[in-house]
Amino acid sequence: MADFPAADPAADPRFVPRPDPAALDAAQMFDLSGRVAIVTGGSRGIGLSIAHGFAAQGAKVVVASRKADACDRAVAEISEAGGEALAVPTHMGDLDSVMRLADDAAGHYGHIDILVNNAANPLGVPMEDITPEIWDKSFTVNLRGPFFLFQRCLPALLRSDHASVINVISVGAYIPAGTTSMYSAAKAGLLSYTRTMAGEYSARGIRVNAIAPGTVDTTMTRNTGPEAMARMAGLSHIGRIGHPDELVGAALLLASDAGSYITGQCIIVDGGFVPAR
Repeated sequence: MADFPAADPAADPRFVPRPDPAALDAAQMFDLSGRVAIVTGGSRGIGLSIAHGFAAQGAKVVVASRKADACDRAVAEISEAGGEALAVPTHMGDLDSVMRLADDAAGHYGHIDILVNNAANPLGVPMEDITPEIWDKSFTVNLRGPFFLFQRCLPALLRSDHASVINVISVGAYIPAGTTSMYSAAKAGLLSYTRTMAGEYSARGIRVNAIAPGTVDTTMTRNTGPEAMARMAGLSHIGRIGHPDELVGAALLLASDAGSYITGQCIIVDGGFVPAR
């Protein structure tokens, strides 16, 4: 057997010296102090929970959502909890509005470190009833908006020492979707872009990942009606609907230094919905 020399981490840039375990500070790994995070769809549901979670860890959060009053309420909640936030009303289907979001965030805080593409349009239409107009309404919000927001934020992200992009997709990207085929197809497209973005930009300091929620107690889910909610609750291994706060842990992992070696991945947070299929 050949006698290979032991790797010398000090002489090989591919190796990163392992820190002294006694010096590791688990809490510090999740600290976001000094970082600026944009959270679209940040005025309610999963986006609001993530915004609160980031602010609690020290981030300055830019809350983006269609309605100005909803953004203001979210910022007030975060401020009352001791955090810092900025409201930027944004329609993800309007490219001028999307560009303005990135510009306002960078202009107000001077930098952007984290982008969470969470806003979505859950149009549910049987496939035989989809029109070009409905198609455009779905895909412009669910896929076009997130991509061009990332593109507009890119110069700022490239300047950041802690750049992280999180695309919130859906378990619908993995399973047949029925009447939500447009929504799920757009989320599958966003998952594909997640992997491509990671491949293009991770070497330049931007980590890009996705989170795929299962059935979560949001306005989108409640609009399906109590019978549908009860049916969906029983489809996962855990056997219940998730709470928006249960997405915060995955988001903090991917946004912080705790996830410094994670890119191009999708964390499925679904109570075991996909494995149960």
